[in-house]
Amino acid sequence: MQPFFAQRFEKVEPSFIREILKVATNPEIISFAGGLPNPHLFPVKAIEQACQDVLREQGAGALQYATTEGFTPLRHYIANRYLTRHGMQVNPDNILITSGSQQALDLLGKVLIDEGQDLIIEEPGYLGAIQAFSVYQPTFQPITLGETGLDLTQLDTLLANGTNAKLLYGVPNFQNPSGVSYSRANREALAERLVRHELLMVEDDPYGELRFEGEHLPPIAKLAPNNTVLLGSFSKTVVPAFRLGWMLVPDWLRQKVTIAKQATDLHSNAFSQQVLHRFLTDNSLDAHLEKIKEVYGRQRAAMEAALTRHCPPGVSYTRPEGGMFLWLTLPAHVSAMALFDEAIKEKVAFVPGAPFYVRPEIQHTLRLSFSCVDEATIEEGVKRLTRALHRLL
Repeated sequence: MQPFFAQRFEKVEPSFIREILKVATNPEIISFAGGLPNPHLFPVKAIEQACQDVLREQGAGALQYATTEGFTPLRHYIANRYLTRHGMQVNPDNILITSGSQQALDLLGKVLIDEGQDLIIEEPGYLGAIQAFSVYQPTFQPITLGETGLDLTQLDTLLANGTNAKLLYGVPNFQNPSGVSYSRANREALAERLVRHELLMVEDDPYGELRFEGEHLPPIAKLAPNNTVLLGSFSKTVVPAFRLGWMLVPDWLRQKVTIAKQATDLHSNAFSQQVLHRFLTDNSLDAHLEKIKEVYGRQRAAMEAALTRHCPPGVSYTRPEGGMFLWLTLPAHVSAMALFDEAIKEKVAFVPGAPFYVRPEIQHTLRLSFSCVDEATIEEGVKRLTRALHRLL
């Protein structure tokens, strides 16, 4: 049979990171490429106990179909955590459990994006969001992400020039790929613009719980609740394999995204939701997070120190206060793809920055993840990387 495909899928590219991870599976290669949680920190025993408890107490009921919105006690847990951490009064009815926050992006694309409509996005931006939204054929309008958040002057210029954008996507805490966080002033100013211009922000927050220094900052959803969809995930904090995330939506959007979810998969894995809730009920999430933050904080510090010792002049990098990533900017004439080829010869891998841009001409940035490599391995990996960079320079 002659292959045929929907027109909207012609320009959707494969995940560049997933392709690189195939290269990085070689055990001789030190990988800074994958943005994966550290498996040594997964609460295996506690999850095993939670599984047994749910099956023993609920029996066959734990294995039945469930409601689209998600397991009600889990939604109440999430709402209460927003109250205790941020002072946000959240109605659990406005929380929809999704198959990871990645599914939330797809659902929002289905409900909110028309072909050709402008969509404002950080630059660099999260590759998974670019890929998910690309299916719905928007016109991406990139806004530069600086050290303290979105470039509001660029945003004001775009809004003043008659854009038809109704949607803005961003990751305000320890952004993927850059590690940058929006400052308090940037959040407040952005929230004011969302309200004034009737923009809806998709505030993606998979890393917000992973702050290992500095002060916690309020979600933009707290500042502009009717103009924000706040996404969260348990993948980076508890169990990636469960693929459980959530979206906190304004009242006006709740019914439409629920219908989209029904049409997609009826509901997210109901058994996993019950097991996760049991784990959260019987164990301290904060104590579990402290273990993760202690490890990631040490590994981030080791990567910064190694880069300071070994990087040649002209290379700069971000200094995140949490999350899983550092972002390197090379001299403008140096191609990160060319560096990747040299780095693989040295048996070290990273993610070139080009896929995180919707403008293909930007080629001199790259992402390093420190979450799954110990301090000694980080030191050796950075030495290998900078050897490759010195050759290229």
